[in-house]
Amino acid sequence: MSFAIRRTRALTGRTPAVAADPAIIEAAATGAWFAFSLSGGKDSSMTAWAAMEWLDDLGHPRERRIAVHADLGRAEWRSTPAMVEVIARRLEIPLLVVRRSAGDMVARWEQRFASGKARYEALETYNLIGPWSSSSLRFCTSELKAQVIGPALARRFAGETIVSVIGLRREESPARRFTPVVREDHRFAKPGNRANTRMMVWHPLVDWRTVDVLAGHDACGLPLHEAYGCYGSSRLSCAFCVLASAADLGAATRAQDNHNLYRHLVGIEAESTFSFQPGRWLADVAPHLLSNALARQIADAKHAASERRALEAGMPSGLRFVKGWPPRVPTRDEGSRIAAARSVILRRHGLEDRYPTGAAVRARFDALLTARNARDRQTGGKEAGLGRA
Repeated sequence: MSFAIRRTRALTGRTPAVAADPAIIEAAATGAWFAFSLSGGKDSSMTAWAAMEWLDDLGHPRERRIAVHADLGRAEWRSTPAMVEVIARRLEIPLLVVRRSAGDMVARWEQRFASGKARYEALETYNLIGPWSSSSLRFCTSELKAQVIGPALARRFAGETIVSVIGLRREESPARRFTPVVREDHRFAKPGNRANTRMMVWHPLVDWRTVDVLAGHDACGLPLHEAYGCYGSSRLSCAFCVLASAADLGAATRAQDNHNLYRHLVGIEAESTFSFQPGRWLADVAPHLLSNALARQIADAKHAASERRALEAGMPSGLRFVKGWPPRVPTRDEGSRIAAARSVILRRHGLEDRYPTGAAVRARFDALLTARNARDRQTGGKEAGLGRA
């Protein structure tokens, strides 16, 4: 065990150890590639440091290790890229920075709302879909991180065993309580693939507590991101994260470098009429940073949001989105109610009202059902149908 890890144990009064299993030990012994995912946050940095020393003890060659960072663009703290570079240099391994070719996190939110409006106009969705990711739809981590890092590693190290080292801890949330130490990752290297590439995910510090992680930073002399020490954030992700607490959102607004991003995201709230988080408007976190014009736009958006929710709540519940939507053609009365509710929402967003009457709505539902049934016949009923976010 390394000196740094021994000191961490002494400081915390506990004995946190690097979690591993026979599959990881074998991968290390056979010279697998280890890719350390760095976000700039405390968990990824400490995970990489502790795992590096654990691998050193096993004699794993350092030249078969790499750090990787998925750059989320404007959504990041401005200091994050530099922090990631600092940690990679301290680890003494090369850094691979990857980016989503279709645009950054902010562009993804904007694209989602634009797509949602187009589909709502075409009556391909029952309710208007907002721009933001959420706890149940975390495309921020899937599309802009995993779906970018995974293929990049699979291409770079084709034919190898690749271990992605990620700093998830069970203490972080109830959803992570059952995080495994190791799992096979078939998303980007399916079993029996032509290149014979194997991918695994390893969570070395899965049983560590926050106090262990912070003590480890102190013991190893690892720097902490400014979000923690300068601004009091409890975690690091995007500067403004859809999963952040009110306190962490407030912490982000105290950094002047985040002010333009803050106003831009509030502008998306104003345009879309969807709050950044369910029940919490980002605009309310630091209203003193908003211009008078933007504050007025937010007030109007909040009113429009209440109106939209009331209108959608009054639409027939039996026709709400389910897998394979739509379930049936509305009745005449239902069609009229849907058309009336949609007209207000469409007008608010400057969209064309292509189905302004109950009869037009019913005809559109009938066309959607016909198209779905035709697809089902071709695919054996395996398609999920329309209405997916």
